[in-house]
Amino acid sequence: MWNESNHFDPLKSPDHLSQTNQPQPALIASVENGSIAEELGFQAGDKILSINGQRPRDLIDYRYLIVDEELEIEIVDSYGETHRVVFEKEIDDGLGIVFSEALFDGLKQCNNKCPFCFIDQQPPGKRKTLYLKDDDYRLSFLYGSYLTLTNLTSVDWQRIEAQRLSPLYVSVHATNPFVREKLLKNSRARMLLEQLQWFASRNLQIHAQVVICPGLNDGNILQETLLDLAVFGKGETPAVLSVAVVPVGLTRFRPRGDELIPIDEISASRVIGQVERMQYKFLADFGSRFAWLADEWYLIAGKKLPLRSSYEDFPQQENGVGTIRSFLEQMNKATENLPENLSKSKACSWVVGKIVENALKPIAARFNAIDGLSFKFYGLPSKYWGQDQVVTGLLTGQDLIDGLKNLDLGNELLLPSVTLRKDENVFLDDVTLDQVSQELGISIRVVHGAADIVDLVLGESE
Repeated sequence: MWNESNHFDPLKSPDHLSQTNQPQPALIASVENGSIAEELGFQAGDKILSINGQRPRDLIDYRYLIVDEELEIEIVDSYGETHRVVFEKEIDDGLGIVFSEALFDGLKQCNNKCPFCFIDQQPPGKRKTLYLKDDDYRLSFLYGSYLTLTNLTSVDWQRIEAQRLSPLYVSVHATNPFVREKLLKNSRARMLLEQLQWFASRNLQIHAQVVICPGLNDGNILQETLLDLAVFGKGETPAVLSVAVVPVGLTRFRPRGDELIPIDEISASRVIGQVERMQYKFLADFGSRFAWLADEWYLIAGKKLPLRSSYEDFPQQENGVGTIRSFLEQMNKATENLPENLSKSKACSWVVGKIVENALKPIAARFNAIDGLSFKFYGLPSKYWGQDQVVTGLLTGQDLIDGLKNLDLGNELLLPSVTLRKDENVFLDDVTLDQVSQELGISIRVVHGAADIVDLVLGESE
């Protein structure tokens, strides 16, 4: 039984946390060819003020508002002139508009002070977007980013229920109220179990993650957390759909005296054994393993990745759970019919984070079995972050320059797209792709998956 004095009531959530920003006009970034919006004359640079008299706060509101068959949209064009467009459409038809931002009233930022926060483990002086602490439930619903639920107001809770914003992705870390408060350094973090009950009573759902900090929320605390979450993981409409157990990532820029301990081979093996034992229990109790380990645990411990079947439907793949296994599966399919030789000899290279090097070496061997192909494969550490075993997505431009200079790269370098900012050729350290290419004296091809790698390896270089 929960202490009634701490009973969670969303209607009593403190409204002083609410943002005062009013929705700005929604800026149109592009209009799809052949769409309703194009036929009506909408153009990039136009701004939507209201839809049927309501000003959308974000992309969610926009999607709700355009469901009506009869629409009146007030817009301001790029010349500053206001127009009202009235039209009818089928109820399921979209308009074909892409906006510059998903949120029109600003980002809800984090109000916690977690010592393991990656944002606080970055050097100063980089682009401003790297220091934004996203804790916005709308981005969680739209894109699967994780939030803590500590900054939600009564209006936010009411909206989650009214618009059925489910599933959300929640950083739990611990269900023990005192441990969670210590981890997040926020007294509002103690209400997690009551909040989960709120989701359950309304048939709303979440995916959860637990970032393990050795000595703080592992061992018995981790067991308690997973068992508590499993209570909400049963039934036809479970409130908790899955749990990802993720190792804490620490950089050389982290604050001194944070009391955090890096994950090593011993602690990784211990967590793997503990969670795998609990997976068997959950599978027997309600037909799902329920909690999964991020790939990094197995890579740090030097253990084989689980079989494909153990990941079920990959509910936490975007959180690094089963990502390598899925990639290997895709690569196996993409390399089923490799040629024995190339009609024209070719030399190229592929770079990844050092932590995945051993897992991906068989792929390089497969390519090098092709006569006429020289395929170099490099797994790099990150001097920038001070991490030897680094994931590919954290490699910086300077890491590539330092790690690959004077190495045999062939005629072109294949670079995973996860190292770059979305839609921009810039790395986490603000070094650009062109700068790396110039420093290394090599043509760089950005690759977006297994099939893309195979196509570029077998095709002729541009």
